[in-house]
Amino acid sequence: MLGSARNREWIAPRFSIWPAALGTTHLSLALSPMSAGPIDRHALSYNRAADAYERGRPEYPPDAVAYALKTLSVTASSTVLDLAAGTGKFTRALVSSGARILAVEPVPGMRAKLASQVPGATVLDGTAEGIPLPDGTVDAVTVAQAFHWFRGPEALAEIRRVLNPGGGLALVWNVRDETVDWVYRLTELMDPHGGGAPRYRTGIWRQAFQGPNGFSPLQVRRFPWVHEGTPDQVVDRAGSTSFVAGLSEVERKRVLDGVRQMLREHPLTRERTLIGFPYITEVYTCFRQ
Repeated sequence: MLGSARNREWIAPRFSIWPAALGTTHLSLALSPMSAGPIDRHALSYNRAADAYERGRPEYPPDAVAYALKTLSVTASSTVLDLAAGTGKFTRALVSSGARILAVEPVPGMRAKLASQVPGATVLDGTAEGIPLPDGTVDAVTVAQAFHWFRGPEALAEIRRVLNPGGGLALVWNVRDETVDWVYRLTELMDPHGGGAPRYRTGIWRQAFQGPNGFSPLQVRRFPWVHEGTPDQVVDRAGSTSFVAGLSEVERKRVLDGVRQMLREHPLTRERTLIGFPYITEVYTCFRQ
């Protein structure tokens, strides 16, 4: 099985100061192809959307972050891996815990933004299916807005490999609240372009947690909240979606112009300089057995 210490040889990054280098701030690993694995083609569209992602995506509500940290027993003496960290939206909340934070991100454009935005984390190049860490390196793993991108069983085996016994895993998603009409209409404008991009809402990601997998059953808590931002930030939120970012310039402009028009005309958003964007943050937790 991928990630098993018995069946998979650890392929070290090609530099001579491992693992002491984990104490550095930024570290780009030259990984062997065997450990890195392929990146979904839709995910690569984030290279062109990193700036829009940083501007338009919300942070995570403090009560949801606090719940995750408490549930995973994260303290200042912990080492935490933030996997598929993106531009560091969740990573920066982890840094505030005082724990030692390792942030892995495979997409170069996102990783560069992550390194500049979160200097308190050690930034690593790697994938969920080939985590660039030795066995039993971390006390907790967090995955924000990303597990649906992973090849679930392989990623879960890798997460288990790098976790210490009893270590916890938290999966976090900011989910748009489509019970609000303008948010539903926003989704209507984007969804026709979804193609085969992995989606949280399909629930396919849950298959990795069915049956024996070396983890306790998932537990979930939900946190409704509202993110306030400008109309331009709402447009950036749409533009940062992988399948919108991956469109041709003409098609992408057409979609984003449609979002702008909807915001100008909808009774809940028109003539507003700040728009309340409703989310439900879902936090799933489980533990290595």
